[in-house]
Amino acid sequence: MGDYGFAKNHAVDLEVGVWRAEGLSKASRMNFSRAARNSEEETRRAQEKAASKAKWILSQTELKGHPYLIKKGFPDELGNIWKTGEAELLVIPMRSDDRIVGCQLIDADGSKRFLSGQRTSGAEFVFKGGGNHILCEGYATALSIRAALKVLRMTATVRVCFSAHNMVKVAARLRPGFVVADNDKPNPLTGKRAGLEAAQAIGWPYWISEKEPEDANDTHFRLGLFRFSQAIRPALQSLGG
Repeated sequence: MGDYGFAKNHAVDLEVGVWRAEGLSKASRMNFSRAARNSEEETRRAQEKAASKAKWILSQTELKGHPYLIKKGFPDELGNIWKTGEAELLVIPMRSDDRIVGCQLIDADGSKRFLSGQRTSGAEFVFKGGGNHILCEGYATALSIRAALKVLRMTATVRVCFSAHNMVKVAARLRPGFVVADNDKPNPLTGKRAGLEAAQAIGWPYWISEKEPEDANDTHFRLGLFRFSQAIRPALQSLGG
């Protein structure tokens, strides 16, 4: 917009990023303030619409199995399944402060998407188990962690954060716990690995697969449940319980 501009990722950012040129004119400052208010209002309306749609979708679901869950090694796991047209989608509710803000939709091939305009920043899906917090990115990873905890006779609350970036945001409002990070391929531009970077930024004890690219569910699938539970056990012992 000439001497000022805005940037915002509506999925993960709560605030609008702002660029201002030096010597911003009075007229530009007025336009800037008006545009910022309009942007925030537009974001709020989009998020409210997405939250309402997520609630409606969840009201249409049936608890049953799904090809994605079978593919990930959980043939007996039941999930919220929404039939839309010829497709059946696994619906993962996403909450912030115990309020539905959106959902993740997963098809039979494992393709994932969020609702248009929804908020994902700070949103999570929680497997309540008491004890300390374990943060991870994906739903299938959380299922593998939950299965390993059962083998190890340990309890914890597993929180699905949906992205490495969001793990950092979720962790900021919790007491210290544990992170299970994805071992991502390095970013070709920065050389950084998102999962490892997030775990280190959070500063809690963490576990990450020695293989790349691999998440905990991949490790579970490769090693089998018992060997996976033993691989993660030394790191999980920092939790106690």
